[in-house]
Amino acid sequence: MSIQQQTPQPLVLQHQVVVFSKNYLPLMRINIRRAIALLVTGQAEAIALHGAQQWQVRSPNLVLQVSEHIRLTSGDRERHWKVPPVSRREVFRRDQYRCQYCGSPRRLTIDHVIPHSKGGTHTWDNVVAACERCNTTKGDRLLPDTHLVLKTKPKAPMHPVMAFADQFWSEHPPD
Repeated sequence: MSIQQQTPQPLVLQHQVVVFSKNYLPLMRINIRRAIALLVTGQAEAIALHGAQQWQVRSPNLVLQVSEHIRLTSGDRERHWKVPPVSRREVFRRDQYRCQYCGSPRRLTIDHVIPHSKGGTHTWDNVVAACERCNTTKGDRLLPDTHLVLKTKPKAPMHPVMAFADQFWSEHPPD
């Protein structure tokens, strides 16, 4: 019985490609194999952005130029994303499982920045993750009445595609 040696993967197949929607919204990163499949089947086209890399991929009957960026040529309209309802799980996820006052990841609770008794609502911009200690310290008071300071301003979570697009354009500003 012989043991087969696995041949090392060619370097070009280790690259990632950014996929844009028909409307040029950056959607995600995919591996180059998936990009090749989209290009060969006509579901995507290469787009040339300033400074983008290109790789040449050869098969016995095809030579393909694969760009670092591709654009989908077909597909559904942009899907609409609904902001999830405020829940304990979603607030913790948004706040990265950290107290928004001291940064502790332990014994998290939900805190209303403006308490219900003072007219606060149960909305994304008024609810934060807080450890038991900070939540007890704050109690039923407003922030100016305490020594506590929010690390980040609470807001509704962002659609994952929009978060990717935001990150992409901050790393690759248009010329």
